[in-house]
Amino acid sequence: MNVFGIGLPEMAVILVVALLVFGPKKLPEVGRSLGKAIRSFQEASNEFQGEFKREAEQIEQAVKTTAELEPKQIEPAQSSHDTAGSSQTS
Repeated sequence: MNVFGIGLPEMAVILVVALLVFGPKKLPEVGRSLGKAIRSFQEASNEFQGEFKREAEQIEQAVKTTAELEPKQIEPAQSSHDTAGSSQTS
């Protein structure tokens, strides 16, 4: 068993130390609070990942749309650039 890089013997030592520090009556409350904190952290992390993925998909869609429109916009710009270039050399 390996949780957060901590093996079973290390977890047993941590549990004994927590039992000595908080006492048997307070330990379940501390465990419950820790569990709620970890759960809320996981929910916030999942929400952040979801937002990040949605934004990445929107950017990807915008890039695809721009790539579709770009060839149409480049052609007139190149022809005006060629005209300007030839007038400068004259």
